[in-house]
Amino acid sequence: MFSFKKFTVLQDKCAMKVGTDSVLLGAWCPIDNHPFSVLDIGAGTGILSLMLAQRSNAEQIDAIEIDENAYEQCVENFENSPWSDRLFCFHAGLDEFVAEPEEEYDIIISNPPFYSEDFKTDNSQRDLARFQDALPFEELVEAANLLLSENGIFAVIIPFKEEERFIDLCAEVELFPVKVTRVKGTHNTLVVRSLLAFKRYELSVLEADELVIEINRHEYTDDYINLTKEFYLKM
Repeated sequence: MFSFKKFTVLQDKCAMKVGTDSVLLGAWCPIDNHPFSVLDIGAGTGILSLMLAQRSNAEQIDAIEIDENAYEQCVENFENSPWSDRLFCFHAGLDEFVAEPEEEYDIIISNPPFYSEDFKTDNSQRDLARFQDALPFEELVEAANLLLSENGIFAVIIPFKEEERFIDLCAEVELFPVKVTRVKGTHNTLVVRSLLAFKRYELSVLEADELVIEINRHEYTDDYINLTKEFYLKM
């Protein structure tokens, strides 16, 4: 169990536990378009949906999760939260969900699987949650293009080494980056993650910055504290 300031996440049935990537994305995702509807693709525990329920007044927050155990846990976490009337999880793959699209969403958010290397473990549930072939970037971008509202925001966190390819994939469907934050563990380490937000129109000036998480072990930077303090108990 992982306790935040305003909600708790049960995670014993989920292959992918609550991690820094999801907390970063949930806290960072732009909501300046005042979303009415949100879609969380590959919800896992449901943490991104829960964070956006806390941060926004969105009345419809849908999540989709293909793994049965994770889906059941996501539903449980939604029902136990203060925002259960605004949260709904579908047990489906993305291909099923987009086959008959009925909605457009003002925010589409995803922490997609990203281990594209050719190695697998004996844990098929964990592999499904972690390996890119379970949700290829091409499929994710195609779905975002299909389901994003005219003024919508599509937000993801991916490995920095995949940033250029992902931006190129989005450009093919005329989704353009409007905010980019590159994440480093410490001041002396390499950039490891890219937080990316896209819209349907191109900006003349792209907002890009860098976020450093720690100064030393468990000594966090002011930027990281300010980003996550509404969620972490000890921030």
